[in-house]
Amino acid sequence: MAEGVKARVKAPRTAAAGETVVIKTLISHQMESGQRKDSDGSLIPRSIINRFAVAFNGQNVIDVALAPAISTNPYFEFEAQIPEAGDMVFTWYDDDGSVYEEVKSIAIG
Repeated sequence: MAEGVKARVKAPRTAAAGETVVIKTLISHQMESGQRKDSDGSLIPRSIINRFAVAFNGQNVIDVALAPAISTNPYFEFEAQIPEAGDMVFTWYDDDGSVYEEVKSIAIG
């Protein structure tokens, strides 16, 4: 597991049925590309978040493959239509096999 990884999600707690809402996510991660060298001249191994996926009540909302050119602390902002109350599950997949997950419940109100 990479050190210092912290996921943050900003999503509304309530929405009207059928409303389109803005979701913002950020994960603190070094996103080491594997192309830099350390002070000894050795390559620093690649360590990136390689996939980001979001599901709402089990339905896929967004699924993104990330490459080494992505900056440190990847940030995503997107819109999603909320048809009903439920849970939005945010999942980040790390090169080292770690999986980071956040869940936000959205009520209809």
